[in-house]
Amino acid sequence: MNETDLAFTSAVELAQLIRHQEVSPLELVEIYLQRIERLNPQLGSYFTVTAELAIADAQAKTEMLATAAELPPFFGVPISIKDLNTVAGVPCTYGNPALLNNIPNYDDGVVTRIKQAGFIILGKTATSEIGSFPYTEPTSFPPSRNPWNLEYTSGGSSGGAAAAVAAGLCAIAQGSDGGGSIRGPAACCGLVGIKPSRGRVTKAPVGDRLGGIAVNGPIARTVADAAAMLDAISGYFIGDPYWLPDPEPSFLAATQAKVSGLRIAFSTKILPLGTADANCQQGVLQTVQLLEQLGNTVTESCPDFSGLVEPFQIVWQAGVAASGLPVEALQPVNRWLLARTGSVAEYLRALSQLQIVSRQIVAFFENFDVLVLPVYLHSPMRVGEWAALSPEETFQNIMRWVAPCPPANATGQPAIALPVGFDSHGLPISVQLVGKPAAEATLISLAAQIEAAKPWIQHRPAL
Repeated sequence: MNETDLAFTSAVELAQLIRHQEVSPLELVEIYLQRIERLNPQLGSYFTVTAELAIADAQAKTEMLATAAELPPFFGVPISIKDLNTVAGVPCTYGNPALLNNIPNYDDGVVTRIKQAGFIILGKTATSEIGSFPYTEPTSFPPSRNPWNLEYTSGGSSGGAAAAVAAGLCAIAQGSDGGGSIRGPAACCGLVGIKPSRGRVTKAPVGDRLGGIAVNGPIARTVADAAAMLDAISGYFIGDPYWLPDPEPSFLAATQAKVSGLRIAFSTKILPLGTADANCQQGVLQTVQLLEQLGNTVTESCPDFSGLVEPFQIVWQAGVAASGLPVEALQPVNRWLLARTGSVAEYLRALSQLQIVSRQIVAFFENFDVLVLPVYLHSPMRVGEWAALSPEETFQNIMRWVAPCPPANATGQPAIALPVGFDSHGLPISVQLVGKPAAEATLISLAAQIEAAKPWIQHRPAL
């Protein structure tokens, strides 16, 4: 297997190659670092590359291979961490140049789990400023570009993570999702992205100030990779305010389980914000046709998400205020959001309203096992396409584009994005599966069946 093939090999398979000593952790790290050096200037995937730390970790793990009796599941596999999450001793900028010298002295809980799983961290990937936007174009940083067509965005806020995986600059990536920030970039870049259920993955040690709408999760090339990483990062951390029991059997095992006879709803319209474009509609319709052929019952139906729009915006605005950054350090849209931030009472009322409407949405799933939606309502826009718009116009564009994603954040339900084709610009088309609360296993099983029927891993961007 040549170096390029290794760079695009699934993370689960790389772990097996390392176990069988067919490739070493050091060899893999060197391959990825060389690709990062060559391609990252075009892509803007990484803010920070931790080459020395990665090489030292890889050397130590390579020496351990000969004597270790038991290895963690992803021993020696290179990964990236989104620059909204802290890694001790490594700058964490949150996509803002005022924080270039912010060097935390602790690991986020999800990073601790990643290290325990044996991964080697290559660096910190690009994010939109404080994770606010579904495109990754923060001030004073290069924009994150889509490996399939460099004129277009890789999405956001985990845009750098998705671009890095799609371009073969890491084997798999950690992302986070507070309104589509895993699913959207995965869709833009032709990857699998899982937004886990609320409580599945820890927010330790700093906790959660957004009422549980934001979660950490995997961005990967295959359903099995995403499932296995979710196994690795799931679980209770001391003091977590809410958590879910570990899955039994594992999420990776769920990729081998055949499910059928499910009640599947679908829609290409998101009330009250709009209807998907032709490309995104096609992805949904072709997917539900396949699901029907696989023995499931398909019905066109969808909850009305109208009641979520206003309270979700209020929580979004409060998140900008909670960043603690001074107004002059923020990009124009975040300044506009900050100026509209209300009182603590307004924020608490919004959280309560989100919970009330979420109960109504979850009740929809008493009659359905899975809801199939587009990930976004139209294909990715060009890098900088919205730069000349007013903050209010940009915000309205964002709300319409990402409309299918925030409901699962509000309700805490699991959702998975997976690629199903290409549009006329050579950009991936994806769909989103939303499941019952805590039912990631069902989504993963179904996604694995779709992946088997329409294989994707053989596709690579022509960089």
